Order: sequence, then structure tokens, then C-alpha cells
Amino acid sequence: MKSLKRECVLYDRECIDCGECDICDLDPMKICNNCGKCLDIRDDAVIKIDKIITEDDD
Repeated sequence: MKSLKRECVLYDRECIDCGECDICDLDPMKICNNCGKCLDIRDDAVIKIDKIITEDDD
């Protein structure tokens, strides 16, 4: 069975399991828990829909 090579999400290389991608951007002493604070995610986010395309539209 072939082993799957993973690409590093931070650098242009194969993943070497260094764990750097798991470090919190706001607190380097903490493991990221995907809280979203570094992304400034708000509970009141809005998406504006400009157009709805259906199969009948050509």
C-alpha cells in the first residue's frame, strides 16, 4: 500500500510533522483550538447573495 505524502500548509515542502501549523497565532505557547480569534470571526457575519442560478437559467 502506498503512503500518502502530505504537503506542508505553511511552507512549500512535504510535511515533516514539525507541528508548527498547530501553534496558536496569538499565543505561541498554546496549541491552536480553532477559536477563530486570529481571523476576527464574528457571530453576526452576513453574506450578500447577488443572484441565484438554477438549472432552468441559461
